Amino acid sequence: MPARIYRPAKTAMSSGTAKTLEWVLEYTPDEPRAVDPLMGWTSSADTQSQVRLRFATEQDARDYAESNGIDAIVTKPKTRRANIRPGGYGENFATSRRGAWTH
Repeated sequence: MPARIYRPAKTAMSSGTAKTLEWVLEYTPDEPRAVDPLMGWTSSADTQSQVRLRFATEQDARDYAESNGIDAIVTKPKTRRANIRPGGYGENFATSRRGAWTH
């Protein structure tokens, strides 16, 4: 069963980087999801799609996949741009600010 190893991207709703430092091993689905005709719920009989393993490093994830005979594809993360301004919105209200903040 194929799997993929990746490092999750940060959420678009926050500038924080929580949950982006770990590597994730996730199985690819064997069959597509099906819609229940009565209730309209989406379901799948594939229980491996619920498994998501987290590792501290990429090498730990690779070692786990190799030791358990899992065909894994590693996706390298994209790096952030270097020209992001230090500080941020909270810097506008800092007590160490030189001048008064106005519109």
